[in-house]
Amino acid sequence: MSLLAHVGSSPWTWHAHPDVWALVAVFAGGYWLALTRLGPSRVPPGQAVATRRQVVCFALGVAALWLHADYPIHDIGEGYLFSVHMFQHIGFTLVAVPLLLLGLPAWLVRWLVQPRAARLLVSKLARPLPAALVFNLVTVLTHWPVVMQASLNYHPVHLVVHTVIFTAALLMWFPVVNRVPELPTMGYPARMVYLFLQSVVPTVPASFLTFGSTVMYRFYAEAPRAWSFSALDDQQLAGALMKIYAGFLLWGVIATMFFRWYSHEQRDGQSEVLTWEDVERELSSTEPARPSS
Repeated sequence: MSLLAHVGSSPWTWHAHPDVWALVAVFAGGYWLALTRLGPSRVPPGQAVATRRQVVCFALGVAALWLHADYPIHDIGEGYLFSVHMFQHIGFTLVAVPLLLLGLPAWLVRWLVQPRAARLLVSKLARPLPAALVFNLVTVLTHWPVVMQASLNYHPVHLVVHTVIFTAALLMWFPVVNRVPELPTMGYPARMVYLFLQSVVPTVPASFLTFGSTVMYRFYAEAPRAWSFSALDDQQLAGALMKIYAGFLLWGVIATMFFRWYSHEQRDGQSEVLTWEDVERELSSTEPARPSS
């Protein structure tokens, strides 16, 4: 069914999204079951199955996922304004996904990657270079007019595109937040450079959106104009969000990591000089550390 079928005379017309509610319930319920049923058998006696910080991060990740996938952001973004659609995608990839991953204790990560297919996917594609390539390729392709138009006109395609975007974001963030030594991870310097690189490629489609003189997506050119600004203004705002808002989120994480790295170095009394060879070695690492026996 076309998403246009859900577009009414007002962007504030409420629509139920049971698929979103079901997804949120699966995430929240699955996490609760993992901590209460699976966790006690996976950690030493007396040790918490998850820290308070991890529980809070996962809860915030679920909340961010719900906020960006449900009314009104879903309805406005996918029926009226491309800028809100862009805000939705940024929320999925740069807010919800890292928070969800930060909420996973190490024992739960190991359990989730026990299936051979899952472990192969993580060990091969969640390494820094493949993950960065996949994430940026998905970012570019999902803004290709043919793909965007199809995802907006046909709900099944729309679901596939969102699933691909979410999965690519999981792969991209995994080596940044992972602390399980036998799975892909990086030190603070490499993580900062890696995230900086994630802010570079999206500026290409963002520039086309911001400085273009014509509307790239026919769907939004023909969508009801519920606000005073034009479809071109909406597109330019979307480009600005992609470049500035997304960059602000990434640079916020980079700044946080820098101060944590600095604090760590000061506490250990070390004075490590970061060189490009160090960063390149970590980014191109193909074999994660093996678990100790």
